[in-house]
Amino acid sequence: MPAFLDALRNAVPAARLVTDPDVVASYAHDEAEWAPHGTPAALVRAGSTEDVRAVVAACAEHGVPVVPRGAGTGLSGGANALDGCVVLSLEAMNEIVEIDAAERLAVVQPGVVNDVLRLAAAERGLWYPPDPASSPWSTIGGNTATNAGGVCCVKYGVTRDYVLAVEAVVGRGEVVRLGRRTAKGVAGYDLCGLMVGSEGTLGVITEVTVRLRGARAPEHTVVGYFDALRDAGEAVSRVTAAGIVPSALELVDRHCLEAVDAWRNMGLSADANVLLLGRTDLPGEAGEAEADAMVALFKEAGATWSARSSDEAEAEALFAARRLAYPALERLGPVLTEDVCVPRALVPEMLARIEAAAAGTGTQIANIAHAGDGNLHPLIIAPAGDDDARVRAQRAFDRIVADAIDLGGTVTGEHGVGLLKRRGLHAELDPAVIAMHHAVKNALDPAGIFNPGKVFGTP
Repeated sequence: MPAFLDALRNAVPAARLVTDPDVVASYAHDEAEWAPHGTPAALVRAGSTEDVRAVVAACAEHGVPVVPRGAGTGLSGGANALDGCVVLSLEAMNEIVEIDAAERLAVVQPGVVNDVLRLAAAERGLWYPPDPASSPWSTIGGNTATNAGGVCCVKYGVTRDYVLAVEAVVGRGEVVRLGRRTAKGVAGYDLCGLMVGSEGTLGVITEVTVRLRGARAPEHTVVGYFDALRDAGEAVSRVTAAGIVPSALELVDRHCLEAVDAWRNMGLSADANVLLLGRTDLPGEAGEAEADAMVALFKEAGATWSARSSDEAEAEALFAARRLAYPALERLGPVLTEDVCVPRALVPEMLARIEAAAAGTGTQIANIAHAGDGNLHPLIIAPAGDDDARVRAQRAFDRIVADAIDLGGTVTGEHGVGLLKRRGLHAELDPAVIAMHHAVKNALDPAGIFNPGKVFGTP
């Protein structure tokens, strides 16, 4: 290791290399509190593609793992350090290189924060749709590495749908450009798409070209109160069956509402056990008609109250509460976060199974969900220091993953596999498909240094 650190000192500017144990330790893990992590040998805060290339080349030569990291907002342990690794932080590479309004695209470095790009695009009458709950802090590089989603993805898709091209450092330090700037292009394999969602296991993304859309019409918000989770799930199924594609359809249960109220005193839990928030951004009368249709479908499914919101500030406050649910619950104890996705018609059944898992394991499970696309986020809470509760929480986690797979779903809709979902991934995919992924990994990472053990590592 001393020889490697000497090589690293020769490879990058002194200001970029950090070996102070306290500082390095602060970069050792992401927000997945339950995922294990090791102790890095060093931290490099890269300032350029050349810094990244030099680090990768040095790591490949000495057989040292490199763990890429953005803002550290991940929820699966994908950015967690390994013992003796180099944590390669890309947060300082935060330049918006270009916004081309005519071509409707932006070129950004990986450390650009999601909301910063969205604001810069909006100033030009454009819109970058992917909007994870962490958008005020998470970076485009991290969003790309995990194929992040968000509230509006029910209608507009996830990060992969907007990435046109990437620059990446792969192999033993080769810098490559993958993808295109053109609206169409089918030359060769989709290696750019392969990098999206690869969680740092195939290389380090150093630049991203993303597609932008035109600014959309103001949204109409629909609010529904429900007594039971399954009733809210039934409303989601009815909206889907009616052919409505809302611009958002979000679920927040009573546990979340109470936690937000206790933290921010918003008074949300006084009227509902489950809150369902729908939005439509169709313009004019079409939007009003779609909003009215959702109100009616909510009521048919058993809503105790449902209406279109006439107060934009109130509507924004409700969606703000949705985004606050996770940090509010963290105040109650360590949270084990799920990210399963099931067919939309089976959302009611999956919600019922989550309730059964909570009852069967004696565990508190709160629920938020991008319900419109079947992406559910059960939040499993175990009081700090309660080892028995932690065991029961892990049992509930495994049961929910198994139930999602049983219903034809997947173990992750947007958070990634990282460390927490490896066992579920091996249950979801055939061994032959797992072998295909290993073959791709070995081809693009011949030195075996890029985030080893993550995603397809041994559960």
